[in-house]
Amino acid sequence: MSAVVTVPAPVVFKAACPDCRAGFELAASAIRLAIGGSRRTTFYSFTCPECDAAVRKPAGERIVELLTGGGVRTLRLHQTV
Repeated sequence: MSAVVTVPAPVVFKAACPDCRAGFELAASAIRLAIGGSRRTTFYSFTCPECDAAVRKPAGERIVELLTGGGVRTLRLHQTV
């Protein structure tokens, strides 16, 4: 008796570079998400595969939900008092 194992397809995210205007897909491992105490300090970042620019974009609640659900590594920023 043999079992069939279904492996889910890897999650990819569509992104664009504001510097070179290239559009591309990135694996979850190519993106970092930082969650801070405010909208200003919650963002995701990646390196453009076309021009090597470091890209940082704001992440609202829906983006955070999609990125975390897709396996993007998350850094929680803590505020010091």
